[in-house]
Amino acid sequence: MSTLPDIKKDFSGWYQEIVYQAELADQAPVRGTMVIRPYGNALWENIKSRLDQRIKETGHENAIFPLFIPESFLKREAAHIEGFAPELAVVTHAGGKKLEEPLVVRPTSETIIHAMFAKWIRSWRDLPLKINQWANVVRWEMRPRAFLRTTEFFWQEGHTAHATYQEAEEEAYKMLREYVDLCENWLAIPVVAGEKTASERFPGAEKTLTFEGIMPDGKALQMGTSHVLNQSFAKVADMKFQDKDGAIAYPYLTSWGTTTRLVGAVVMVHGDEKGLILPPKIAPFQVVIIPILIKNKDNAMTLAAAQKMAEDFKQAGIRCKVDADDTKTPGAKFFHWEMKGVPLRIEIGPRDLEANQAIVADRLGLAKEPVTLDGLTTHVSSRLEIIQQAMFKRAVESRASLWRKGEKLSEFGPKLAEENCFYQTGWCGDPACEQQLKQYKSFTRCLLEEKTFKECFVCDRPNLRDVLVAKSY
Repeated sequence: MSTLPDIKKDFSGWYQEIVYQAELADQAPVRGTMVIRPYGNALWENIKSRLDQRIKETGHENAIFPLFIPESFLKREAAHIEGFAPELAVVTHAGGKKLEEPLVVRPTSETIIHAMFAKWIRSWRDLPLKINQWANVVRWEMRPRAFLRTTEFFWQEGHTAHATYQEAEEEAYKMLREYVDLCENWLAIPVVAGEKTASERFPGAEKTLTFEGIMPDGKALQMGTSHVLNQSFAKVADMKFQDKDGAIAYPYLTSWGTTTRLVGAVVMVHGDEKGLILPPKIAPFQVVIIPILIKNKDNAMTLAAAQKMAEDFKQAGIRCKVDADDTKTPGAKFFHWEMKGVPLRIEIGPRDLEANQAIVADRLGLAKEPVTLDGLTTHVSSRLEIIQQAMFKRAVESRASLWRKGEKLSEFGPKLAEENCFYQTGWCGDPACEQQLKQYKSFTRCLLEEKTFKECFVCDRPNLRDVLVAKSY
């Protein structure tokens, strides 16, 4: 049986090994890319399914846009191209000859989608226009890490156009709230939502909203963002419409997205020395049933009981798997499914059948107990909900242990560099003060609505808003 690196001494190595040993992903031939294996894809699909449902319920429609973008489209928006230039993958040859105009493999789709919006929007009656795309994008990554930073990754990107700034801003905040709900109520990960500082905004955006998670090693993970693009992109794309007064106006735009990085967050926040621990709401299998098979004996009754159990679970909407592999010992199966993070394991053997019971063990370690077969489905449904809530509570407690408050960078900077944690502090709003964080390899993560400090963390000027500061992935 494989073992994992020490989670406390080598968090990075532990993370990488879990991803591969739990069969979430594998390395691909091209550096920085990965193959998402069926188990990892099933996890992503469960996350994606919930978010896609909410995207549609909030009035958006899915569409598909091209992978290739004319280079000239990106060059129209100077701030946009400047922000992505080092990460772009550019196609210069195709069909055996050099292209007249290079094509960029999309790093994001604002420019191509806005070109289409400019064709589709003519009147205020065409607004709001709310489009979402599930796609892959390419950003040439220098320091790849499976799910967290890869050259090619998968995401959804929402793009909307509105008649007023207020509507656009409301849209950006609405989708931010949807992301927070997804993380906290489905992934069982507490996040901090807030606005990015000007230096941390998406290229070309007027306002960038973010939701940040604190990982167990004390580093911040940006889980996704929502942007108010204002009218700048609309003007570049010559996107105009006739408003209710008959005047020609430019729409206000938003974009927002989250990625397969969420899978990495689930691994880091909930995993332990045995492997994954998956929140029941998104686990590919919520229950694994392991019939205890006796060598050289007739196991037909045990197997039939396991299959009947699985059928009952499926009718109740519980995702389950029967592991009836007779070439592996029960212990080997326990290890395998613990590594894969299945929330509940049910063991049933001849003695259990005689006692009209099964043994139920949860991956979180809350309990292992016999449960009567008659009440098993009800018990399992209830236990899955208990595990979901317990995982979120545990994650909240972990985050609290990594959250600090500090008045001056001169005091908390050295501690931040050594410990890795979030520091809440005050800031005057001056980018020059913000830049001082770099000496500790840290950055502002987001602005808070609170104002608990009197002064900036660097200078003596008044604090405008508290900020969160941390190292990041």
